[in-house]
Amino acid sequence: MRNTPDDATRSTHTSRRTLLAVLGASLVAAPLLKPAHASASASLAAACTPLDNSAKKEIAMKLVSSAENSSLDWKAQYKYIEDIGDGRGYTAGIIGFCSGTGDMLDLVELYAARKPGNVLAKYLPALRQVNGTDSHSGLDPNFTKDWRTAAADSVFQQAQNDERDRVYFNPAVQQGKTDGLGTLGQFAYYDAIVMHGDGTDSTSFRNIRKRALTKAKPPAQGGNEVTYLNAFLDARVWAMKQEEAHSDTTRVDTEQRVFLRNNNLCLNTPLDWKVYGDSFHIS
Repeated sequence: MRNTPDDATRSTHTSRRTLLAVLGASLVAAPLLKPAHASASASLAAACTPLDNSAKKEIAMKLVSSAENSSLDWKAQYKYIEDIGDGRGYTAGIIGFCSGTGDMLDLVELYAARKPGNVLAKYLPALRQVNGTDSHSGLDPNFTKDWRTAAADSVFQQAQNDERDRVYFNPAVQQGKTDGLGTLGQFAYYDAIVMHGDGTDSTSFRNIRKRALTKAKPPAQGGNEVTYLNAFLDARVWAMKQEEAHSDTTRVDTEQRVFLRNNNLCLNTPLDWKVYGDSFHIS
């Protein structure tokens, strides 16, 4: 959703919401911090199926979709697009690619590379122009209609999947594994990077994590997993409250903390939670 790393191999513009993500590429290339030592006994991570397992990844996508789209049907969100009035232009797709933050431009560039002349390719000049703003200049009146048309194309769907993984999912899971976290912790990282991105501003994922590290150590540094995850979620709530558009913290309070209180560090089903007052269940 914001402050993602630049992809120097494909795009030279600054990606994501603060336009300050000059350090973000390091997260993709390597973990943020190498642990000085590991303590396998301090965590249940070794006993958990990691989040990048296909079944667990499906759960992760449903959890994020429940918060982002009030639905477990995350695949229905390929066609989603609207301006939600948060100053980031159009928000669209399975992970909330934004016209004002660079990641939508990255996505459409990838789609154009894989399928030249597609229905969205003609908007590339406009997307470059509006990057960093909430403007719709050059996009209206047909961009939303054409986005929904593109969403029926399996090539565009796969491009969304691949950008989700490159920018959000894979870096979050890798950092979770490096920190010795189980499936729930890996998901907490993923959900945070989806909303906050990984730039250099104080509310980015890397700085949420740094804030947590001042309160507790992760298992890979000899800490207790539950204690650390509580510290991370506290830092996440603080970050959410810094911005009005994210000030409703129920995706933490009545979702992730519920799983943590139940000591469900492996994110095993069945799962029951609420987001924004709506109840959800995964068998």
